[in-house]
Amino acid sequence: MTRIWVFVEETDEGPATVGLELLTKARSLGGELAAVYLGRDSDENFAALGDHGAAKVFHLTPGDALPTAAAAAAVAVLAGQHSPDLILFGLTYTGRDVAGRLSARMGKTVLSNATDISIEGDTVTVTNEIFGGTTLVDTVFEDDAPYLVIARPKSFPAEPSGGGTPEIEEVSLPDVGHAGSAMVTASHTEVLEGPKLEEAAIVVAAGRGIGTEEGFKVIEELAAQLGAATGATRAIVDAGWVPYSKQVGQTGKTVKPDVYIAAGVSGAMQHLVGMKDSKVIIAINKDEEAPIFGISDLGIVGDLHKVLPRLIEALGNR
Repeated sequence: MTRIWVFVEETDEGPATVGLELLTKARSLGGELAAVYLGRDSDENFAALGDHGAAKVFHLTPGDALPTAAAAAAVAVLAGQHSPDLILFGLTYTGRDVAGRLSARMGKTVLSNATDISIEGDTVTVTNEIFGGTTLVDTVFEDDAPYLVIARPKSFPAEPSGGGTPEIEEVSLPDVGHAGSAMVTASHTEVLEGPKLEEAAIVVAAGRGIGTEEGFKVIEELAAQLGAATGATRAIVDAGWVPYSKQVGQTGKTVKPDVYIAAGVSGAMQHLVGMKDSKVIIAINKDEEAPIFGISDLGIVGDLHKVLPRLIEALGNR
């Protein structure tokens, strides 16, 4: 029987959404399913993990130190005791850090940027995208288990299964010496206006075509009318016009909204990776040869500073 573990970290809203997505995917693969949960003791969070398929939860409670080094050491010990076949991580800062450290500790290959995972017999196949998402590659593990995989957010839906309360096993974080000496001295929660970018049904994103930092205001106005989240390309994030938390793309966030409005976005491969699976893509760009039109469902060739104000006015008159 296949034994699958999913590493899930805690967020302000509870278990990270990508962790619940991976539990849903792992559930479809069959076998025994457990979550390795890095977060506070919470019956509500444990219930959410069980509801998404985890029959057991290995609970790691973080302290005041950065927990990734100790978490990796704890998972390595657990893996030696329970022999999982597959350990899944989400493509987050914490997930990548723990997976990388675990890979080094156990001498195991880790495959990253996965968009699909399949199991046939003893063979685990991981699918990921290369060349900016234009080509899919299947990779098969040939070493001994456990296999380590880091998956991109939004690759799978997060669907509750109606599962029962999972068995909880408390796991102490070991002392890892200097590797675990960095302390968390303060934390800051970003105040969001409007829906969360990764979970929004509608996203209005801007590229360098907005022209200036002030140009982003029309993006925010349209988003407010639509109840949408705002996003951005790396170019305007690097320019300092918007914070990194709004970046969509290969080195930013992956979104999969019902509607994605790309205003002044040229359509570089790195950006397309993060939004190409949106259900409906609407592009507004002065350059009729812009690559973004190649994946758009609706394209408007025009100056966004003329098009968007008229759209905002029309929405306001509805």
